[in-house]
Amino acid sequence: MAKAKRKYVCQQCGTIATRWQGQCEDCGEWNSLLEEAPETVFSAKHDLQTGGRALQLVGLDADIPLPPRASTGIAEFDRALGGGLVPGSATLIGGDPGIGKSTLLLQAAARIAARGPGVIYISGEEAADQVRLRARRLGLGESPVQLASATSVRDILTTLGDGPPPALLVIDSIQTVHSDQIEGAPGTVSQVRASAQELIRYAKLRGTALVLVGHVTKDGSIAGPRVLEHMVDTVLSFEGERSHQYRILRAIKNRFGGTDEIGVFAMVAEGLEEVSNPSALFLTHRDESVTGATVFPALEGTRPVLIEIQALTVRLASGATPRRAVVGWDSGRLSMILAVLESRCGLSFSTCEVYLNIAGGYRVSDPAADLAVAAALISALSERPVPADVVLFGEVALSGEIRPVAHAPLRLREAAKLGFDRAFVPGSIADGVPGIAISGFRTLAQLVDQMLGRG
Repeated sequence: MAKAKRKYVCQQCGTIATRWQGQCEDCGEWNSLLEEAPETVFSAKHDLQTGGRALQLVGLDADIPLPPRASTGIAEFDRALGGGLVPGSATLIGGDPGIGKSTLLLQAAARIAARGPGVIYISGEEAADQVRLRARRLGLGESPVQLASATSVRDILTTLGDGPPPALLVIDSIQTVHSDQIEGAPGTVSQVRASAQELIRYAKLRGTALVLVGHVTKDGSIAGPRVLEHMVDTVLSFEGERSHQYRILRAIKNRFGGTDEIGVFAMVAEGLEEVSNPSALFLTHRDESVTGATVFPALEGTRPVLIEIQALTVRLASGATPRRAVVGWDSGRLSMILAVLESRCGLSFSTCEVYLNIAGGYRVSDPAADLAVAAALISALSERPVPADVVLFGEVALSGEIRPVAHAPLRLREAAKLGFDRAFVPGSIADGVPGIAISGFRTLAQLVDQMLGRG
């Protein structure tokens, strides 16, 4: 019998190596290769064109009803899910430790169980008494949620097979669960993949909505094999800074709805509260105009959110190296905006320290924020405030041109609803909305002339 070959699997990216080495060649992570027992492979020559089960083929025009959805009782959670939980679906939710994943799921489980459907909460990290104490602290001590503390997939599936399938099954977390058919410690690539596959198979066969909690790595991505995100139907990311009270539940993948939808929550003593108007959370209330502050209507999925962008410039002595500090935005994009302002608009930031901050700890990746950032920098440098009733959005090109962005009417309607009277937008946007006047700019130099009173 041939000697079994050793294989080493990276616990971060799943790469397989034939020998151990200190650093993974694909992802660059150190000390992430662990030895795993090879699978037994039987080689036999046979014809795969016969002996199988014939499949039933259907056309694209077949009448298929939309999947039913079950509301979690939390409107912001339902929004991120695309309308609610789908029976038989698998949802993966990840986030930093202590961000509130278990609290959110416990609240949702209690509200679903209060309506009658069975709910089972399996914790692999805490004892059942610990979960029960948290439920009492959240005011959910009388909820009919069934609790258990287990890490064996065999024990979990055996317990579920003894009774009717629950409407909701929560596994907290998938990295703590293991299968006795796979060698390796819980949390390894093979264990996470095999455990998730068995749980998802049960959910599909019995029509149970499955929610898996996933750990995250130091860079914020979900730990374990990347195939885990491909196996589930929905991937949610719970974001936020523990120093701030707000939390954002963002949909990254959704087979039953749109992506990039968000739900906004605020962490209070009684748990997580919904924020129905997130724009009020990220806007600073100011009675007079302030230099270096602009308002940008960001778009998260189908929801516009008004946020405040703050900039500060500090003149340095000759010969000192200026500093660039950014919180909540891409530092590379800030360098690009500064270069366009210097090259195309004649402004000099070479002797200034530049600080940029997104108020409330919010993180912006929308390129439409370019114009609002540029206006904040111009205002901070010239010490001329942008009027408090103005919102700005538009993408800035390296040529200094201001490009149009998607869903401009939706952004304008949200600004008008919150009391803003004017908007500085790309010049190609001709149609406005009632209640807000628009001023179009084709180049960034035109905006500079407007703010500095030149020409």
